[in-house]
Amino acid sequence: MTKLSVNINKIATLRNARGGNNPNVEKVALDCETFGAEGITVHPRPDERHIRYSDVYALRPLLKTEFNIEGYPSADFIDLVLKVKPHQVTLVPDAPDQITSNSGWDTKKNLEFLSDLMDRFGEAGVRTSIFVGTDIEMIEYAARAGADRVELYTEPYASAYKKNPEEAVAPFVEAAKAVRKLGMGLNAGHDLSLENLEFFHRNIPWLDEVSIGHALICDALYLGLKKTIGEYRKCLE
Repeated sequence: MTKLSVNINKIATLRNARGGNNPNVEKVALDCETFGAEGITVHPRPDERHIRYSDVYALRPLLKTEFNIEGYPSADFIDLVLKVKPHQVTLVPDAPDQITSNSGWDTKKNLEFLSDLMDRFGEAGVRTSIFVGTDIEMIEYAARAGADRVELYTEPYASAYKKNPEEAVAPFVEAAKAVRKLGMGLNAGHDLSLENLEFFHRNIPWLDEVSIGHALICDALYLGLKKTIGEYRKCLE
């Protein structure tokens, strides 16, 4: 079974918009677990405009499923991960002011930098994942850096899905085959939704994990969080 990790950043965004602690990020995370999610993802940014570093520390002892922290490996982020020791760290090449992740790493250009991080996180017992596109060379260099997994950046698939699903998923299938051949684990995320997730999973059934936030929280406004997580789980069965 492919695991569903719920990204709760949007819950924190809503809380921060008004101040106070409503909605309660910790309670929502625990509810997601109760409703069937196998993991929780957070993406703390330097300006803490959604998930705060304090949220990360608070969540770690509460969660019973896998905890995935993603973000750009700044000095503060590295320190956070090494102190919290989540199950997984996912490295993304985001600029500090970026609204959302919109590209994968150039793993060839950043090989030395990423290799050092893989060593540091690995020594701390944290599973590593590098955010990449479908370029096979970038996947190969992620393996060379020592990553345990890669996370495929799926926005191009989501954007092209309505026009031609088979054509949209084709490069991701080839990338996924390359990942499997290299012996790494495989995650995926960005703009996956109830509309396109089942088809993606059907074509790449050996996915280890999908990380979904924005679409899932939007669906929950209409369906409720429990039913929404159930519907996403169905897409992965």
